[in-house]
Amino acid sequence: MARYTGPDCKLCRREKTKLFLKGKKCESAKCPIEIRPYPPGEHGRGRPKESEYQLQLREKQKTRRIYGVLEKQFHNYYEEANRKTGKTGENLLQILESRLDNVVYRAGFAESRDAARQQVRHGHFLVNGKKVDIPSYRVREHDIIEVREKSRNLLPYEVARATAGDKTVPAWLGASADNLRVLVHQLPVRQQIDTLVQEQLIVELYSK
Repeated sequence: MARYTGPDCKLCRREKTKLFLKGKKCESAKCPIEIRPYPPGEHGRGRPKESEYQLQLREKQKTRRIYGVLEKQFHNYYEEANRKTGKTGENLLQILESRLDNVVYRAGFAESRDAARQQVRHGHFLVNGKKVDIPSYRVREHDIIEVREKSRNLLPYEVARATAGDKTVPAWLGASADNLRVLVHQLPVRQQIDTLVQEQLIVELYSK
């Protein structure tokens, strides 16, 4: 499967904002964007003012990189969101938030979406009692996601139990660190999604 294998911190610098791709490092003084808050490359400091199209493109790229989705899959999500009733941009964010790797990250069982994606791929999670190893699997209302019994003593989940409460779990999820279990109360509405993106710019880009 194709995936990005370059430096994550370069992506944050390119988007000129923290994408929180490296867990705790993003919150520390060692975060490269704190040291070099400008895009990478020879001309990173002196780039001209971006056009309307460039702003729309950057917002799409930023959102795609935050959730770790490749271009084709992201476009497919947009097409699906556009077919649904309601606001296309909000539908798109709901689809991205309902991915299993994102739910694992949001519940505090992984330090980053990258780590959550790897944990899911390695088969550490059950959804409604059945093993699911597809990061893009979409959870539904009332689904129960839990760490399988054989994996509960692994380091990431020991850390998750020890640091429970350090991270705010969104209201649409009910997470129990002791049981390593998550209940999906409902799919999120826009007010419950704290991802700092302007989804309308993405809609404008794809509507052209």
